[in-house]
Amino acid sequence: MLFLSGLIILWYDNRESERRKRIVATVENYEILVVGAGHAGVEAALIAARCHHRTALVTLNRSSIAKMPCNPSVGGPAKGIVVREIDALGGQMGITADQTALQFKMLNTAKGPGVQSLRVQSDKLAYSQKMREIIEQQEDLTLLEKQVIQLNTEQGRATGVTCADGTVLQASIVILTTGTYLSSTVMVSAEVTSSGPDQEPTTNLLSESLRAKGIRTFRLKTGTPARVLTSSIDFSAAEPQPGSDFFVCFSSLTKSILPPEQQALCYLTYTTPQTHQIIRENLNRSSMYSGVVKGVGPRYCPSIEDKLVRFADKERHQIFLEPESRSLDTTYIQGFSTSMPYDVQEKMIHSLPGLSQAVIKKYAYAIEYDAVDPLQLKPSLESKVIENLFTAGQINGTSGYEEAAGQGLMAGINAVLKLEKKEPLILRRDEAYIGVMIDDLVTKGTQEPYRLLTSRAEFRLLLRHDNADQRLTLKAEALGLIHDQRAALLRKKLAAMEQAKNQLKATRFTKKSQISEALKELEYSPLEEAISAYDLLRRPHISWAWMQPYVDFSIDPSIGRQIEIECKYEGYIEKAKKEAAKLQHMEQNRIPADLDYQKIQHLSLEGRQKLMAIRPETLGQASRISGVNPADIAVLAMALEQLKREEKKNEDQ
Repeated sequence: MLFLSGLIILWYDNRESERRKRIVATVENYEILVVGAGHAGVEAALIAARCHHRTALVTLNRSSIAKMPCNPSVGGPAKGIVVREIDALGGQMGITADQTALQFKMLNTAKGPGVQSLRVQSDKLAYSQKMREIIEQQEDLTLLEKQVIQLNTEQGRATGVTCADGTVLQASIVILTTGTYLSSTVMVSAEVTSSGPDQEPTTNLLSESLRAKGIRTFRLKTGTPARVLTSSIDFSAAEPQPGSDFFVCFSSLTKSILPPEQQALCYLTYTTPQTHQIIRENLNRSSMYSGVVKGVGPRYCPSIEDKLVRFADKERHQIFLEPESRSLDTTYIQGFSTSMPYDVQEKMIHSLPGLSQAVIKKYAYAIEYDAVDPLQLKPSLESKVIENLFTAGQINGTSGYEEAAGQGLMAGINAVLKLEKKEPLILRRDEAYIGVMIDDLVTKGTQEPYRLLTSRAEFRLLLRHDNADQRLTLKAEALGLIHDQRAALLRKKLAAMEQAKNQLKATRFTKKSQISEALKELEYSPLEEAISAYDLLRRPHISWAWMQPYVDFSIDPSIGRQIEIECKYEGYIEKAKKEAAKLQHMEQNRIPADLDYQKIQHLSLEGRQKLMAIRPETLGQASRISGVNPADIAVLAMALEQLKREEKKNEDQ
């Protein structure tokens, strides 16, 4: 009997030992853990791993890495400059976009340089596949296919996550980049389905976990148009939209792109009176106007039914037909997002010129999801509520692949810097569109999907497509974010620019010069006195490309265009730099994290409430908070000065 009992005890001991082994096997340890492999997650994970920190990237589906569930493109107004900035800081989006583009197009070339930016039509399958290959080949980066259901914390610090299969992933820092997959629901008319984009899984428990730990969430909504078979479209009824006929790219490492003659065409068409009639007759069947939608939709990318309601005076609306991939017979109907039922979508699409016989491959839908309140974030994108927790991308209330990638890169960089006990990288509003975006989010917050626009940047003449590398590459080099090749390319470019400027200033044209007579074709009078090539370049309508035949030296076209911009807008650029320098003083005036605003007299009630809620890190950030008036800033500045005097007095004693 005793022998039998011993066997039973031994059997139970062995079983418990095996159970413990299984538990230990399901706990994995990393330095940085990134949840979500969209555009934000990819950039965050890559930069962390490239800085030689043991990183894990968790995704619901590895085939959906860097997926483009909406428009198959990268860049656009303001967004294209963000991609250039991502590249200058050592990110991946620009390189992959260049490699997998179907068309390159520089936008707003007829306008000033402050609003010009690049947009590429992407091969969405090739883009996603390329990013997946880069992720899988990256050293110090582990790709995990799991569903995260809970954020784990200890004493106010993030320690990792728990997955649906019971796996616990421990990490020093957690970065959430869940995109539109956080408690998401897909809506078509009155039909509501708990789902992520393209009928992929969603996660509900993670939202609950965040709220339980004090993180505020709110609902947002976006949508996507239908896709139709390209072979079923009559493109003769639409206007061709070719790309640019000159070399232009996102990455400084890109040396060649798809030749213009091999690039795909996009097409422009318009809604018709019939389209509008169909929509108006069925407004009550739209998810948005039937009361199904609870979240706030994007102001600058509304559904087609929302356009008709908000812009009732417009007789027609632009619709772009864009190819999705060389491997697909599908075309994306840009500008035709809707949540109408399928039968109405059919009628709507068939009412468009060239699409009367179109075959719908995938119907449009709206999607609603949870986002976190960005006012609970530091400018580094670290949570103010939970230490070592960063969030980036659409979870922060933004829209767009580029905005997500920019945040992901910054979250990854600042996670690395925090791990290494270094100061975070905070980009100023005069340094980058990424800086404008993050400052807007953490200072003003958002109640709708935030989209970057050139009008949001007060220093947009300083934040141009052509000078992103000059603004940011040396910062990246100092932090060890880029390899020597990028910095060497920048220094080579700067040397070439300096040499070209000197040559232009040294070259003199007189009234006997050949260029004097050529000026007549631009409706200028012939030269009466000598002028340098540099000063002549200041004149409107005179470009470097036009001038080049009349000088005895050549300049790289991209450098020539940049010199032309700096020359023509020199006065405006210098004025902008002086204005930015004034604001830098306020940005350097830091506010203690524990400052008691209740003790500062003469602050307005609203100003005090806003300052206590947002807790700005600098006087500059405080000045941009809605509801904090100039008088409040003056009072706060005096209080900070008094605080410094008291600290110095205590030190002297």
